[in-house]
Amino acid sequence: MPATPVIDPPPTPRDGGAEEHDMALTLPQRLYLLSYDLDRNRLDPVSAACRDHLLSAAALVELVLGGWVRDQGGRAVRTGVGAPGDSFLVEVLAGVSTDRPRPWVNAVMSQMTRAEGTVRGQLAAGGAVTVGRGRVLGLFPTRTVAPGRPEELRRLRERIRGAVLSGRDPQAVPIEDAALAVIAVEGDVWTLLAPKERRRHRKALRALRDRFDAEFPRLRRAICMAVAHSRSA
Repeated sequence: MPATPVIDPPPTPRDGGAEEHDMALTLPQRLYLLSYDLDRNRLDPVSAACRDHLLSAAALVELVLGGWVRDQGGRAVRTGVGAPGDSFLVEVLAGVSTDRPRPWVNAVMSQMTRAEGTVRGQLAAGGAVTVGRGRVLGLFPTRTVAPGRPEELRRLRERIRGAVLSGRDPQAVPIEDAALAVIAVEGDVWTLLAPKERRRHRKALRALRDRFDAEFPRLRRAICMAVAHSRSA
């Protein structure tokens, strides 16, 4: 049995537009919760293959916003400014060098096969999800994940969906919300936005992507490359 993960201190809120109730969660933790389908009581199966990459991408967004990572000539490099208080962010940060800038896609894929388990463990330790274990036919291990606070998840989901569906000026959307929406779309997290909704709101998505690209150069391209790699594996 893996050791019970330590509950990390919450990150400092950076954007006044985000709801206080989920600001104690890191961006990777919020993205994991957004992958849960409250109607079908399951995690989104479409994005399952690339979930590790998407969670790492969300961590990189948080590291950039926190001043720990920056873009240098189209590559990721550490700024050398301390370290975050969250253990998963520290793991992702460890994959970025201070003196040898790395392609963003390398940083996105640095936690392949580990990110989901780490983030899920953090959420379970904090009561944001419950994890049940069992066996099929007494042989094959199974894991069941359920949100511990479904109404908070529902509010978070509607707020991030609103970044695309509300018709708001993309510049008025809190950058963390915009980033979560873009990462979810690039990773085909259908629990957040179904394909039909994405087609219907192409213009809003294009504007959010443009804002994401301005804030996090080359990161979206790296996400798309990592997703394509996971689909072909």
